[in-house]
Amino acid sequence: MDVTGKEAEMSTDPKWARTPEALARLSPEERYVTQENGTERPFTGALLEEKRDGIFVDVVSGEPLFASADKYESGCGWPSFTRPITKEALAELRDDSHGMVRTEVRSSHADSHLGHVFPDGPPDQGGLRYCINSAALRFIPLEEMEAEGYGDYIDFVKAGRKEAVK
Repeated sequence: MDVTGKEAEMSTDPKWARTPEALARLSPEERYVTQENGTERPFTGALLEEKRDGIFVDVVSGEPLFASADKYESGCGWPSFTRPITKEALAELRDDSHGMVRTEVRSSHADSHLGHVFPDGPPDQGGLRYCINSAALRFIPLEEMEAEGYGDYIDFVKAGRKEAVK
C-alpha cells in the first residue's frame, strides 16, 4: 500500500536509520520503551488524546508509521490505530512474555519496540487494534509536515484514509 507513489524509494531510504545520535536524543522513557521493549503506564502517554491532523513517526528514526485518520479511541489506555501508513513500515513478531501470546509491533527500519497489535479493532476498518506506546512516537501536525520533511504525506493526510487509499 503506497500513499505517496514513492514506496520503493522510501522503504530503502537510509534517512529512516537508527543512529547513535538518534539514540542519544531519547528521553529515559523513550529509551525504555523503544530499546528495552518497555511499556508506558496506561492513560499516561502524551499522545493518547492527540486529535489533530498529521502523522505519527518513529521517535528514533522519524519513519512515518501511522496517520491521524486511522487513530481512534479504544479505551485501552494507549494510542490505538486501525492500520499503519504502509505495512512495510512495521515488523510483527510473536511475543510470549508475561504469560500470554501477543503480536509485538516494531518499526521496520530502526527496530524500535512500538507496542502490540490485537484482533479486536473496529470490524468495519479491518478488525485490528495497533496499541502503541506514546513514548515510541513523535506527532507531526499537518501544518508542520512540509518543514519537517514529510511533504509527500500532506495530500494523504488532507484527504483522510478513506479517500486517499482504495
